[in-house]
Amino acid sequence: MKLTIIIPTYNEAKTIRSVINKVKKVRLDGLVTKEIIVVNDGSTDGTTDILKEYENKNEFKILHIPCNKGKSEALRLGIAHSSGDFVLIQDADLEYDPDNYAELLKPALEEKALIVFGSRFLGTVNKMNPLIRIANKLSNMTVNFLFKTHLTDVNTCYKLFKSELLKQMQITSNGFVCDSEITCQLLKKGYAIIEVPIRYSARTKKEGKKMNWFEAIKMYLGLILYSKN
Repeated sequence: MKLTIIIPTYNEAKTIRSVINKVKKVRLDGLVTKEIIVVNDGSTDGTTDILKEYENKNEFKILHIPCNKGKSEALRLGIAHSSGDFVLIQDADLEYDPDNYAELLKPALEEKALIVFGSRFLGTVNKMNPLIRIANKLSNMTVNFLFKTHLTDVNTCYKLFKSELLKQMQITSNGFVCDSEITCQLLKKGYAIIEVPIRYSARTKKEGKKMNWFEAIKMYLGLILYSKN
């Protein structure tokens, strides 16, 4: 089985090398190979120069978007170039630890799931702002009410998908709202989402966190919008 890891990246010069190297070194089941796709979404801080170190190397595909267009565009490009049986989304910072991959892959390898979410709230959460925790709970409650599910972390970055599900999907949103759109599309089609515990350490805006309250509100409204459309 091949696992494609898509890393959407925008101005992550401080962390991108560490993230890529951790993804490369992480140990998977012996039957699983890795394809690492880094999508550089118009970075202007030196990220582009760092990514040159990985171009034309085995396991890696380095893709560039000339100007910043947001996470949705980066995912669309990454998915289009993916060749794995499963696709996993990895943020380009150090909030999510690639050492969680084994837990995420286990249900897929056991053929128990086509979609696996890594739940921060079933696992370990460090340094998360209490207001952000409340906002996440509100999103969970909304999705569970709309779709009669029992999910604990719909806003997690760590989402593992059977590749064909993503390739059949049309992602029409822009920015971080794509997370809401993808989740709603899959739930509307009746796919089950299995959650596994992961370890998570939040970073602050000063440390480079891209998510803000404007994007968070759009993500929440997206859950309602895409549950109906």
